Order: sequence, then structure tokens, then C-alpha cells
Amino acid sequence: MKLSLLLVSSLTIASMITISASLPDMSRDFSGYPNGQALVKLSLSLPALFIALTSLLAGGYIDRKGRKPLLGVALVAYALAGSSGYWLEDLYAILAGRALLGVCVGITMTIVTTLIADYYQGAARQRFAGTQIALMSLAGILFISLGGFLADIRWDVPFLLYLFSLLILPIALRFIREPEMLAEIIQKTPGGRAPREIWLVFGTVMLMWILFFIVPVQIPFYLKSLGVEQNALIGLAIASSTLFSAVASFFYARIKGRLSFARIFFAGFGLMAVAFLVVAFSGTYALVVVGMLLAGLGMGLLIPNANILVMQLAPPAVRGKQIGRLTTFWFLGQFISPLVLLPFIGLYSLETVFLGIGILTAALALLFLMSSPLWKKAG
Repeated sequence: MKLSLLLVSSLTIASMITISASLPDMSRDFSGYPNGQALVKLSLSLPALFIALTSLLAGGYIDRKGRKPLLGVALVAYALAGSSGYWLEDLYAILAGRALLGVCVGITMTIVTTLIADYYQGAARQRFAGTQIALMSLAGILFISLGGFLADIRWDVPFLLYLFSLLILPIALRFIREPEMLAEIIQKTPGGRAPREIWLVFGTVMLMWILFFIVPVQIPFYLKSLGVEQNALIGLAIASSTLFSAVASFFYARIKGRLSFARIFFAGFGLMAVAFLVVAFSGTYALVVVGMLLAGLGMGLLIPNANILVMQLAPPAVRGKQIGRLTTFWFLGQFISPLVLLPFIGLYSLETVFLGIGILTAALALLFLMSSPLWKKAG
């Protein structure tokens, strides 16, 4: 069961960054389309919009009908929609496939995260949530590294990696089960409402993804501007952030035993701030990789911290709904990140944009440090 949850979780990060190294070559081949480069960048973030929209519906549905019914269909559709970029030649058709991929991930991500909250409590929940994010990060390393190498063959070959969900399908259907006594718990606690503080967590999650998602979207273009031509090296640079995200997430439970939620938010945003400042003043491939390592450490703390906090604040009767909202804000941040940054990238160099993001992220870190008393109820 644990392995099944972890494997399904790995599909989430794969849905977004697997094709990151393909973006520059895709932009070249689709340059004849109006706003071709912007549309190619949108192909990376478009699934996030549909994950966000679907998660709202999926969360309420699984509270009423159970966690498992949609899972099998979503895994099959994931393979078909994800690999469509290999079979299709029209950019707009590829974008439609990416949208359907987002629908599938919105379902699977909401189901898996809710099941973790159902199955585990307290320290066990912290450990498994940290393990979940760590394995997602390691899967990200695998997928983005493979994506980089395959993109050197041809930019559309990495889309075939999405067929991996078909290998997970029989394992998930065999071992994932509905939580015992879930219906009885819901009947005993009808109309449960989460505290208002949960909306602060949702807003924080959206902000952190707006800031972090510049990595898979803009770093490939930044490295190209530095003279890095091999897509494999670009993929490895982005994967390095994912590796250190896995390291930080793996040790999250130990860190949480010593620090409050607010202090961990401070540490995570602080590491990300230093990361963006390093990239802004780098000018070399090696220093960009250092920045990616620091950014990964920061996100490796932030993601499980937000997930656990929502699990803790959400009553069982509306757990799926609240985790659906968490997933919505998570991927809404990823979707709007390129849109928020687009005007600045048009006006300023990427170095200046990285500098501005570093300063903004440092301000967020200090805000959490000063607002620690507001989070005392959550621990």
C-alpha cells in the first residue's frame, strides 16, 4: 500500500518537469505559430491550471463517494494524455493533451494526499508525508534527467515517459484500499469546517510555487544564454534542485520535531532567497547548479510543511475538500508563475528578474519569522 501511494505520487512531479529540457527546441520548431515561444512555455505550466480546477471537484467527490473509484480511470488517461505530445504534430493539439494530463493529476494527487491523511496520524504522518515528497523529488530527478537525455534525440521523445502510469496501474488497484471506518467518521462529524488559518496556508503554497516555478520554465533559457547547449546538462541542473529537495523532505520529520511550522516556513523561504541571489550573480553553469541545490533544500522543507499543516487543520468530514483546495492553490501558483513573470522578463534581463525574486523571497522569510505567534495553535 505504501509503495502504491508513493508511485502514484511520483506521477505528479513527472507531469510538469519531464519536458522542461525540450522547451528551447520546441520553441524553435513551433516558431511559426503566433506567440509560439509563449505557447511552448505554456505547455509546461498548462497542466497546472487543470490540476487546480479539477482538484476542487475531486476533493468534494471523494468525501462523498470514497477515495478509490476514480483512480484507475485517471491513471489510464494520464498515459494517453501525457504521451500525446509524441504522437501529435500540432501545437494546439499538444496543449489540449497537456490540459487533459492536468485533469488526471488533479484527481490522483488529491486522492493520494487525502489517503495519507486518512491512514496516518501525528509523527507517523509527518514521516510518511516527508517520504512522499522525497520520493516525488527523486522521481523528478529520474524523469527530468531522462527527459534531458531523450530531448537530445528529439524534443518529443520525452513525452513517452508518461506511459509509466500504466506500469503503476495494476499495483495501485491491487493494494490501495479505502480507509476503514471513514464513512462512520464522516457521519459522526457532519458539516465540519476548517479554521480560517487554513487559507493562510493555501496562500503561502500559491506564493511559493509562483516563485519556485521559474526554475523549470526559465533556467533552461538562462543556461542557453550562458552558452550551455547540451539539453542533458540543462536537465541535470534542474534535477539537482530536485535531489536536494528529496534530502530536505526525507529529514522533514526530524526537523519538525525541533521547529514550529512558522520557523520551517522561514527556513525554507530563506534558502530559496539565497538560491535566487546566487543565480542572479552567477554567470557560470557551476554557480547556477549551486543555486539549484539551495532552492531544492528550501522547497524540500516548504512542501511537506504545508501539506502536514493542512492535514492537521482539516476535519475528517471535509478532509478531501480541503486537500483538494491545497492542490488547487499549489498548481494555480505553478500555472500563473510564467504569466506573472512574463512582463518582467520582457523588460529586464533574467539576472535582474532572479535578483528581484531573491529579495521578495527574503522578505517573505522574514514575515514568517515575525508572525510565528499566529501559528502557535497549529504547532
